Amino acid sequence: MGTVDAEQGERTWMVILIMGVSGSGKTTIGQLVARALQVPFVDGDDLHPRANILKMNEGFPLTDDDRVPWLNRVATEIVCLAQQEGGVVACSALKEKYRKILFSDVSFPVLPVYLKGTRETLSQRLMQRTEHFMPPALLDSQLKILEEPDAALTLSIELSPEILCDRIVHQALLLAHTTS
Repeated sequence: MGTVDAEQGERTWMVILIMGVSGSGKTTIGQLVARALQVPFVDGDDLHPRANILKMNEGFPLTDDDRVPWLNRVATEIVCLAQQEGGVVACSALKEKYRKILFSDVSFPVLPVYLKGTRETLSQRLMQRTEHFMPPALLDSQLKILEEPDAALTLSIELSPEILCDRIVHQALLLAHTTS
């Protein structure tokens, strides 16, 4: 999955960003893709400050001010992955300005993947989750601020996890081939 920079002779690595609202399957799909490509997986949810987790757990949506320090931590992880062996990152990345923070250093290949679903499907999935800090009641707040990405591989969450993984891996391999 790596490519060589001809000018500097340094190896750069692709990062795949799996994004979407809560319940879209970012973690599940991200883990499958990372396993298929044999690269590390980072779940952006694990990088939230405790204050953010408590706020969401109490049913309050995060503000832009709440998200910026978290997005900076995710961006740092993305750069670290790119400098090492590449990887897969799951992060909601709901707004374009959030994606700009995540990819402020775009000196490496990036494959953004947007997992798109209907409110009904997302809500059903969230109702089935029992061990996540994001309560189903906050889904509407995420959908309200969501700015669907223009420049991303957009896939329906109605597809099976295996099909989603296959399509992402295929696209990643195509991108890696064209950037080598």
